[in-house]
Amino acid sequence: MLSQFTSPDGKLCLKDMMEVPNDVYPVGRLDYDSEGLLLLTNDTKINHQLLAPQFEHKRIYWVQVEGMINNEAIAMLTQGVTINNNGIVFKTKPARVALLEDDIAVPERKPPIRFRKNIPTSWVQIQLTEGKNRQVRKMFASVHFPVLRLIRAQIGKFTIEGMQPGDLITLSNEAVHEGFFR
Repeated sequence: MLSQFTSPDGKLCLKDMMEVPNDVYPVGRLDYDSEGLLLLTNDTKINHQLLAPQFEHKRIYWVQVEGMINNEAIAMLTQGVTINNNGIVFKTKPARVALLEDDIAVPERKPPIRFRKNIPTSWVQIQLTEGKNRQVRKMFASVHFPVLRLIRAQIGKFTIEGMQPGDLITLSNEAVHEGFFR
């Protein structure tokens, strides 16, 4: 589903799943094919601090890629790679990258990812402090490992641990500030 409350082309979006006040917006949207943690808020200060580039905060993604990722690709991602962001060539900041176990415990995806019997896949964890449009997908494409599945596992100190798709947790402003700014 789209991580926004309106859908110009009729795709499923947040309003199809939940009701929230009109002044609540997602912070750091996920693209239509991505999954994971999403923060919704009506606090404009939090929104600004999480979206403005000068206020870096960590985001951790679990990425399933086509093929067995190699040390060379991991090293390139760790150092930062060059991607195209809306027609502007951009070098990403260095990322923290680690290979994950193949049996990572994640809910089944609906619809499922494409499966090719003769092409293996691998799971990688990547930690960023910036968030350009489709950045993770572009970073992995630049090292020749197409993304099959992308899950945002953590924002600040908040994780998806113990959560299932569609779960909602209400946080106080104090908890959000502690999770990002302390």
